[in-house]
Amino acid sequence: MYTRRSSRSLRIGGTLLAAALLTSACSAGASTNAATSAADVALAALPRSTPAALTPYYGQKARWHGCGVPEFECATLKVPLDYDRTADGDVRLAVARKKATGPGKRLGSLFVNPGGPGGSAVGYLQAYAGIGYPAAVRARYDMVAVDPRGVASSEPVKCLDGRDMDTYAQTDVTPDDAGETTELVDAYKKFAEGCGAHSAKLLRHVSTVETARDMDIVRAALGDAKLNYVGASYGTFLGATYAGLFPGRSGRLVLDGAMDPSLSARRLNLDQTVGFETAFQSFAKDCVQQPDCPLGTKTTKTTKTTKTTTTAQAGRKLRTFFAELDAHPIPTGDADRRTLGEALATIGVIAAMYDESSWAQLREALGSAMKENDGAGLLVLADSYYARGADGRYGNLMSANAAVNCLDLPPAYDSPEEVEKAVPTFEKASPVFGEGLAWASLNCAYWPVGPTGEPHRIKAEGAAPIVVVGTTRDPATPYRWARSLAAQLSSARLLTYDGDGHTAYGRGSTCIDSAIDAYLLRGTPPTDGKRCS
Repeated sequence: MYTRRSSRSLRIGGTLLAAALLTSACSAGASTNAATSAADVALAALPRSTPAALTPYYGQKARWHGCGVPEFECATLKVPLDYDRTADGDVRLAVARKKATGPGKRLGSLFVNPGGPGGSAVGYLQAYAGIGYPAAVRARYDMVAVDPRGVASSEPVKCLDGRDMDTYAQTDVTPDDAGETTELVDAYKKFAEGCGAHSAKLLRHVSTVETARDMDIVRAALGDAKLNYVGASYGTFLGATYAGLFPGRSGRLVLDGAMDPSLSARRLNLDQTVGFETAFQSFAKDCVQQPDCPLGTKTTKTTKTTKTTTTAQAGRKLRTFFAELDAHPIPTGDADRRTLGEALATIGVIAAMYDESSWAQLREALGSAMKENDGAGLLVLADSYYARGADGRYGNLMSANAAVNCLDLPPAYDSPEEVEKAVPTFEKASPVFGEGLAWASLNCAYWPVGPTGEPHRIKAEGAAPIVVVGTTRDPATPYRWARSLAAQLSSARLLTYDGDGHTAYGRGSTCIDSAIDAYLLRGTPPTDGKRCS
């Protein structure tokens, strides 16, 4: 399932920072037809007292040193690989901060996480949050980030890289026959086997619950009595999990672009498919009004007639283009001689759905591909989504993304036959992306370790007010998820952004930003149900 952080993050230098995901991973979790209903399962709070075995971890003090980035400092802290078996060794976490600049009384640390799973929180802090969050927030808080276990600088999970990852990313995810289905299954198996071979020990211990417990150790090491936190996309699932485990230690939490922990992977993937279709409809509606729209224009004047292109027609034209690429990939001018086929083109389009500010770039990329047979622009978008560098090497975003998702929940589907039966439902949800997203839901079926989580509700009874933010036309985290999470959390305040794009804070709505800033700075949460545009 696709789940990444906001493309805004990525553009500024974070992980996709767009909350990244890929055609074979990303979501707060995965799941199947779980035998146990989430309505009967709720995340239980941990005991308030610290177990003796964890005392050495909670007693750590961060030793700060330079990061090579002006005004930021870094440290390494240890957490147990296995919280139930601390003798099995440690995981080293990368931590970064930018100290409060003042004036005004310091309010403690403000942890940030951009999502993924798999996005580097440290990269996000240094490239965006630590310099781009409102000055008043940065003045009062030490801005802090922790790369989650298995991510970026915190002992990263490794699966495939270089040419192997290139091959994986180009694998056809809309198989037309048994042979292509076998190729796709083999690609998922090879990816999973790579993870098992390179990260066998860590792969069993990168769950969201373990990462939330890690954050509590870091909180203690920094001397904060409570955790203050802003999480986006998957970061909302992480933040809600922390609140569920440690409600008494939860301070001012903001969960932006919320996920719903009560859903199965199958439902998460289908809901997200609807979300991407909704986002595409918004893009298409805007596109056909632009003179350079390669999917058609709303008012193209000919000699004596006016031709109108509807969003449905734009979608059909894009599907036709994808089908043509499936049969005949086009050149990209890539140094590694990669061509643009259906798989990479689809990811390129999806990447632009996260932020409406990318729509002009997408129009240009589609225009070059459809009219000039030049796939370079869509390849750039796809590479940003996959965190592929110009040198052909990949960040560990996709590896960590799959590792967390496949551990957090059972797989959405267990076999190609199950996916084939589901394809019509996905195509109904999204005529443009449905088939590919259905097949992308199969990746966890071949994971080398079994899941440790299941769908569940999070109440976090006793926690301070938690601000849950939802965007009405969010492609990756549909608005209904925010409403559901807000209904589960006992102290939630739902804040709604009526607009496009993934997440809402810092995207231009004064109403949203002022409501969140008021909570972070003064502890005054917005009225439950407040709406902004």
